[in-house]
Amino acid sequence: MASTHGSAALSLAGTATSAVANGSGSTSTNTTNGNGNSNSNGNGNGAGSKTTTPPSFAVKAGLAQMLKGGVIMDVTNAEQARIAEEAGACAVMALERVPADIRKDGGVARMSDPAVIREIQDAVTIPVMAKARIGHFVECQILEALGVDYIDESEVLTPADDAYHVEKAPFSVPFVCGCRNLGEALRRIAEGAAMIRTKGEAGTGDVVEAVKHMRTVSHDIARARSALQENGDAGIRALARELGCDAGLLRQTAELGRLPVVNFAAGGVATPADAALMMQLGCDGVFVGSGIFKSGDAAKRAKAIVRATTHFRDAKVLAECSTGLGEAMVGINVSVMKPEDKLAGRGW
Repeated sequence: MASTHGSAALSLAGTATSAVANGSGSTSTNTTNGNGNSNSNGNGNGAGSKTTTPPSFAVKAGLAQMLKGGVIMDVTNAEQARIAEEAGACAVMALERVPADIRKDGGVARMSDPAVIREIQDAVTIPVMAKARIGHFVECQILEALGVDYIDESEVLTPADDAYHVEKAPFSVPFVCGCRNLGEALRRIAEGAAMIRTKGEAGTGDVVEAVKHMRTVSHDIARARSALQENGDAGIRALARELGCDAGLLRQTAELGRLPVVNFAAGGVATPADAALMMQLGCDGVFVGSGIFKSGDAAKRAKAIVRATTHFRDAKVLAECSTGLGEAMVGINVSVMKPEDKLAGRGW
């Protein structure tokens, strides 16, 4: 279970206030009023409309710990959800279109129809996640009411708010959020995210951005450890200002030598080798979106990716997993994409 020592983490553990890091690295206080509605600088940004006390941050982070070592698969219908469960997925992500189709179709990408989510929930016994738009706390309220197991505040969907992410602490359901670096990860954790994933570049089948983001997080953590060892609290405060995150959470991360919550890979994972690569780089598990159901043999590839994620250091098993899978998704080479076509830059 994730540790919750440190002032910032403690402020998330079921209390009515939480520290949210702004771009300068300082914090502002979000206070929950009697109706459970969060207000930040006069703007509600994400509390659920209920009066019951939500589970503590430690409980939410502990639930995410149960997914470690697993594969979470994007599914758009009950049949795909059953394929994912039979392949050994630890959870499914219910959405109307996989990221590759969101890219192809264009337009505004929103939360899935509740009917689709309910069909998927009825089809499987494993946890069901669903995506909400960045900043769209009402979509999150709806998803919580539907009883999803996790909410992904996702850059894959069209952002609803260009100033605020959802304030996650007042919700009972745990959240997962994407990051490109340690600053982004700790800002999301300060808001109440109980699980982090690399953003990568969803819907491309190109793992290069996921690798970059994981390496960046690892490099930033190494910098934090060095700052703490060499300059103590002063070093942590200086680095927190640079990264735009809470100093207490940064110190906790430096002491742990890793994020205080589980960190999955996402964005471009399309083969068993991709999954094993991300695990060897230090990820706790893998999200696979378009890479399975845009391939030639979805069921076979899904099983292979699950096996590769489990045996990520066994090259012989990985060779077996990678053999005879049929055609992989064609994908998009990220290096030739225009900056405005990339999804990872959404959020802050």
